[in-house]
Amino acid sequence: MRHLFRLPPVRNYFLKRVYPAGMYEYVIARTKYFDSEFKKALQQGVEQAVIFGAGFDSRGIRFRDISKSTVIFELDAPVTQRAKIDRYKEKGITIPPNLVFIPIDFDKENISDRLAESGFQRDKKSLFLLEGLTMYLQPESVDQTFQIIREFAGPGSMVVFDHIYASVVRGENLYEGERQLSLSVLKRKESFCFGIEKGHINEFLSEYGFEALRIMDAATLEKMFFQDKEGKLLAKVNGTHCIATAIKSGPIDKKDD
Repeated sequence: MRHLFRLPPVRNYFLKRVYPAGMYEYVIARTKYFDSEFKKALQQGVEQAVIFGAGFDSRGIRFRDISKSTVIFELDAPVTQRAKIDRYKEKGITIPPNLVFIPIDFDKENISDRLAESGFQRDKKSLFLLEGLTMYLQPESVDQTFQIIREFAGPGSMVVFDHIYASVVRGENLYEGERQLSLSVLKRKESFCFGIEKGHINEFLSEYGFEALRIMDAATLEKMFFQDKEGKLLAKVNGTHCIATAIKSGPIDKKDD
């Protein structure tokens, strides 16, 4: 049986049955989109990249050939980072010198301090990634994180993140696969804490000095990643999530305390 799961068609079949409706497709689309934005930023000469809650994100390894001039900072809990580094070592993967791991206790340590201590330089053109993170943070934590991004982002810096809609947090069940997703989250003893009202992403971004470049809802992701040459959609994406790419719109400033 274990050998069967190594076959992509078999593995994909079971994963689709385990994931809530459209979430398997969403995760695939999200990974491909984040990869594309990451690669594009590297090719455009971004000097620094910060991955919040990096988990087992492997972009620092997978894109090492084109990221040599970019310092990549990964922030996550010490136990998660240690497991990741150990896995790299087990697989004989050499960690490139431009990949900086920042172990942090998000509940006790200051992100700004840890970034500064690890060599992050303010005012440089940087990329900030938050993948699968914002929806599990309290609103005040999201605000604090984006305040830090605004504080550290140089001109031309970009942020790429995904979020759920605020109605999902309220449990209104308006979108494809929403009910299944909410039940799945409850079974994991987790909860959705933060969302953005549909159609209000620009207002959210402007609070932190950013402007939207691309907004990718479920329909847009379906057309980008699951539409064949004849225009037929081959899969449906869970409708609860949205991805945004935004650029720093002006000089760095701080909100009044």
